[in-house]
Amino acid sequence: MSSMQDNQVTAGPAVGGRRHRFLGLVGVGLLATIVAMTVTTLGAALAKAAGVSFEIAGGSETIPVGGFATLTGFFSVVGVGIAVALLRWSVRPAERFVWTAGSLTALSLVPPLLAGADAATTVVLLVLHLVAAAVVIPILTRSLRARA
Repeated sequence: MSSMQDNQVTAGPAVGGRRHRFLGLVGVGLLATIVAMTVTTLGAALAKAAGVSFEIAGGSETIPVGGFATLTGFFSVVGVGIAVALLRWSVRPAERFVWTAGSLTALSLVPPLLAGADAATTVVLLVLHLVAAAVVIPILTRSLRARA
């Protein structure tokens, strides 16, 4: 039998623990961003090879394949920022993130429908928006649940 007693009381995560939570979320988010950028760019390249033109506004502009990586990266990083803010200020960050990210994903489907592109381009743009969301949102949600 041991006569040692545990007198230590822990009230919550230490300041270093909070910093670790945020840095961990950012790291996971950036990794998810890289995966989403890769997947959407590969999807766009495959679609282009299959004959999708990516011409918008009546053929006056063409979306370059590299543009998919850029925009996916930018908006995924915005999503990481939202996740970090919710982790800091929300009582239920994972649930709030799902609602926010889902709403923003739904809004992101509107521009492809209004871009004036042919049906194939519109469908591929819609699918690639959903693919990026399907990569980033579950990963960030799972990470928020683990850190909350």
